[in-house]
Amino acid sequence: MIRVLLVDDQPLIRSGFRALLDLEDDIEVVAEADDGMQGLALAKEHLPDVALIDIQMPVVDGIEATRRIAADPALAGVHVVILTNYGLDEYVFNALRAGAAGFLVKDIVPEDFLHAVRVAARGDALLAPSITRKLINRYVTQPLTTGTDTGLKELTDREREAVALVAQGLSNDQIAGRMVITPLTAKTHINRAMAKLHARDRAQLVVFAYESGLVVPRSS
Repeated sequence: MIRVLLVDDQPLIRSGFRALLDLEDDIEVVAEADDGMQGLALAKEHLPDVALIDIQMPVVDGIEATRRIAADPALAGVHVVILTNYGLDEYVFNALRAGAAGFLVKDIVPEDFLHAVRVAARGDALLAPSITRKLINRYVTQPLTTGTDTGLKELTDREREAVALVAQGLSNDQIAGRMVITPLTAKTHINRAMAKLHARDRAQLVVFAYESGLVVPRSS
C-alpha cells in the first residue's frame, strides 16, 4: 500500500487529488495539511511514502518544507513531489535543490498523476527525459553561481560519466548503451554516485551535475 500525504492550502485541490487516490486499491491518503508546518508534523507522524506538497503555502512554503524533510534522517523514506500551477517556474529548480524527487503541474491528467505517485513511491525521480531537457533549457540562461565542492571529486571516472548522462536526461538503458555496459551496471554506477553525493534521487544528480560544472548548459 502506497501511503500519501497531501499538503496544499486549497481545499478544492486537495479534495480533487484525494478523490482520485481513494479510487486506487494500492494507494491510501493517510493525512492532509493546509500549510507546510502542519505538513511537516504530519510527515513525522505518519511517515508517508509520498508527500505531495504545494510550492506556495502560508506559514512554511513548499520549498522550505521539502528542505526540512530532506534534512531529517527519520524522513529519509518520504519522497516529496512538488505541486505547482505554473510548470517550470522559478521555484521548481530551487525545490529540486532542496530535495524534491520531482514535480507535477496541477492540471495533469488523472492517469499521469496516478502513475507519478507510483513512480515516486518506488523512489524514482519524476524527471522524464523530456522534463529534464525542459529544466536544462529553462535554466541555461540563468546558471547558478555556486561552489564546486559538491563531492564530485569523490566519484570514479565511470560514475562521473554516468552522472553526466543522467543530467542529459538519459534513462538507465540509454546510459548503458552510451557507456557500453549493462543497464544493471549503469544503475550501480548511478546508485553509488548518489550515495557519495548524498543525493536522494536522480533529480538531485541533475542539480549536482550542473552546479559542479561536470555538465555545462548549452544553448540550442
